[in-house]
Amino acid sequence: MTRHEDNSQGEVSTMGMKFAALALVAARLPLVHLTAAETPEAEVKRAYKNLIDAEDKHDLPAVRGMVWNSAATLFVAKAPVGWRGYWGIDDVIEHLHDMYQGTFRIDPIYEEEKVVFLTPELAETYAPVKITVAYGGQNPAPRPFIMVLVWIKTTRGWKMATDIPIPVPPDPAKK
Repeated sequence: MTRHEDNSQGEVSTMGMKFAALALVAARLPLVHLTAAETPEAEVKRAYKNLIDAEDKHDLPAVRGMVWNSAATLFVAKAPVGWRGYWGIDDVIEHLHDMYQGTFRIDPIYEEEKVVFLTPELAETYAPVKITVAYGGQNPAPRPFIMVLVWIKTTRGWKMATDIPIPVPPDPAKK
């Protein structure tokens, strides 16, 4: 029998076993290191960035996976007339679908993002952003907002439970 033929006796070389064990350990080390090094604040910041990236791509399935699956989920946004709250994941996703039919983009100032933990399982994100949207007759020009999001930690990670964009009015003209 040559070295490359199947060993019908089921024997495995000692060197092969050592290599397989080493490869298994090496493959797991980076994941353990990255997971152990990520703080709860970093987890929420990563969830926020992932949500913004998915929204900017108009990727509804990805966004839906990052939103808390609850009737209590709230998204405050421009409506066809005025502003209103969209309640529950289905209402939120339906409204995002409508907004994604035109220009829609969020550009956060990540350096100014703040995360505050209300409890270990509940966090709030504050971030100044520029939102460009053409929904509801708006001129699609970047406008300043403060985004306030509430996150809930689930068994599947941090999920956005509330999203309230607050329009920032222009500074009054100096006299």
